[in-house]
Amino acid sequence: MRNNNSQERYFDTNYHNKIVLKNKKYLGLRKNNIFKKNSKLNPLISIITVVSDGKKLEKTIKSVLSQNYKNIEYIIVNGGNSLKDKKIIERYQSKIDFCINEKDKGIFDAMNKGIKVSTGEYIGFLNCDDYYYKNSINILIEYIRKFPNADFIFGSVKKEKINHSFLPEKIRWKFNIYPAHSVGFFIKSSTQKKIGLYNTNFRYSADYDLIYKMIVNHNFQGICTKPKEIFGSFDLNGFSSKIPFHSQSIEEIKIRLHNKQNLFFIFLIIIKKIILFFYKRIND
Repeated sequence: MRNNNSQERYFDTNYHNKIVLKNKKYLGLRKNNIFKKNSKLNPLISIITVVSDGKKLEKTIKSVLSQNYKNIEYIIVNGGNSLKDKKIIERYQSKIDFCINEKDKGIFDAMNKGIKVSTGEYIGFLNCDDYYYKNSINILIEYIRKFPNADFIFGSVKKEKINHSFLPEKIRWKFNIYPAHSVGFFIKSSTQKKIGLYNTNFRYSADYDLIYKMIVNHNFQGICTKPKEIFGSFDLNGFSSKIPFHSQSIEEIKIRLHNKQNLFFIFLIIIKKIILFFYKRIND
């Protein structure tokens, strides 16, 4: 199975058996040819953790492995050089389904690697230093069973406060219309294949680009959980918190142009962002 870019490979059993099983940069249950199975009663959920010198990696891993719901395929993509991270991953390799230890070209390239080897009905992302609450995937499964046609689901996420709203009608004006990409976002694998992978030309905000495509270009339909149905905690010192305002703004312009929004409309959005940015700084 492939997406619109014919060069991108999604999971292929023959490729896996030929390349992966003999390569030392891969770890996990799949090295022993052990695969989780999907079923209507218990859908397989793929969770992808991208690692780059995480400070709380073990807590992240434990939060996945300790879920009450057990039909989870856990994939780790480790692009960092930290010996500590490698040792932590090796400690849990008998419980992790698949781990790729190799350099990547950034967080979204690493996510793409995880997507391409995932086999679950839904795919979720949990970046290192973020973590799930113990019953998170059970909440997700309840929504999947209740809304089987949902293309994606956003769970409530704890940041400085509880973020829970999903406002697709505002995406033409602003991108932060959902609780969080890591921790809160799960997408049906068939929907992911129709949209394609993350565009790695966007270094900081390829998730914004994908979600814009998902809502505006493809008109896929999703839902969000109730405010008290919290999936987990988002680390405020992670990748997204370190993006400079000007870099994020420039990339937002590129994403909007890439998705063929009106140039004058984009200009108004950026002016609004600049005003709000300086207003916040003055009042902090």
